[in-house]
Amino acid sequence: MSEYGPIIESKAELTAYLEGGSKPDRASWRIGSEHEKFVFHRADNAPLAYEGTDGRPGIHDVLKAFVDRGWNGIGEGDHIIAAEKDGASITLEPGGQFELSGAPLETLHETCNETSAHLRDVKAIGETLGIGFLGLGFHPVLKRENVPVMPKGRYNIMRAYMPTKGSLGLDMMLRTCTVQVNLDFADEADMVEKFRLSLALQPLATALFANSPFKEGRPNGMKSYRSHIWTDTDPDRCGMLPFVFEPGMGFERYTDYLLDVPMYFVKRDGKYINAAGQSFRDFMAGKLPALPGEKPTMEDFKDHMTTAFPEVRLKRYLEMRGADAGPWSRLCALPAFWVGLLYDANAQTAAYDLVKGWSVADMEALRVDVPTHGLDATIQGRSLQDLSLDVLKIADSGLKARNMASTCGETEQGFLADLFETARSGKAPADILMDRYNGEWGGDVTRVFADFAY
Repeated sequence: MSEYGPIIESKAELTAYLEGGSKPDRASWRIGSEHEKFVFHRADNAPLAYEGTDGRPGIHDVLKAFVDRGWNGIGEGDHIIAAEKDGASITLEPGGQFELSGAPLETLHETCNETSAHLRDVKAIGETLGIGFLGLGFHPVLKRENVPVMPKGRYNIMRAYMPTKGSLGLDMMLRTCTVQVNLDFADEADMVEKFRLSLALQPLATALFANSPFKEGRPNGMKSYRSHIWTDTDPDRCGMLPFVFEPGMGFERYTDYLLDVPMYFVKRDGKYINAAGQSFRDFMAGKLPALPGEKPTMEDFKDHMTTAFPEVRLKRYLEMRGADAGPWSRLCALPAFWVGLLYDANAQTAAYDLVKGWSVADMEALRVDVPTHGLDATIQGRSLQDLSLDVLKIADSGLKARNMASTCGETEQGFLADLFETARSGKAPADILMDRYNGEWGGDVTRVFADFAY
């Protein structure tokens, strides 16, 4: 026991912690949705600094506005950096992106209601403060050096370390936004199948939700520049995780992966200690250079888990991480896509049958192609647009089988409507943006702030 909690004595404790997320009772499975958005001044589309300047509000004021609406503020040092309410939280990404991490909820109706209530608050606060919120995968106009940096200790460490591992890590931190969903598993075997299936189909989700065709005021030549950024962020902690498809995959194998991911930091007394590039295995042996003689607690391991960034991340649940942020309806569609595939046994089996013949090389090649080609990318000679219709039909069947109706009698299947339209037309959100850019916008990217703000 240290003053910071019980010491981790063995790798088996870490494996047991992950395995403790198993929920054999399907009725206990929940849906946790997350989404990020950029914040900007409506007068000139400029980003918000943390502190307001020249009479203009800052990120601090936005968080305070949520506190005034009943949220509980969370501080770091002298700064409010997050807020919590009813199991949900609002946090800040490094460049001031606002993230809602929703509470674990039972149905898609509940998760979409939560998202809608949050965005109504966002809109009301925005009208009061003269600011807007925008859901895109990559900031459409800002240069990296012009992005205000948030006062969070872990981000200072990451900003210094990122450029040593890849050329686009700082862009990932400062100029991207995503939408995610967190889902449960029954046991180790179910976790492994869900992990393999969701990794294989993550590029398809990227293509369906592709929404980042602009960079610094002009087209960037891609449909999901956000997704491309992850290919040159940090090979030690990103990617498709080929080992997940190997025999012997399980909680222990993923624990080994986490132990091999280089550290960023250790948190002590509310402060972040720089341990960038150091080994968690050394930490467990009491040989961490940043804290000689000290051994980790489970809280240290939980912090370390958040510094791995694969396309699908295992905690005590699975995080789907492949989609760009986007319009209001897409924030409800992303959880519907994955819940339909993974929360009904027959749907999961049908979806797994579609991908089980894909090789790791096939999937890696698809992952590289999708940011540029989107639904036109192919795997084993088949376009993702064609594949997406089959996958969406399976997801629809899974939602139908769940038979979770809203209080108005609506099914969860309706949340897939936008995705079916994308699959049939071949037009992802990025394609719609490019149509506007080449048409009514007359090449003016800044029109996105007025036309697509929440």
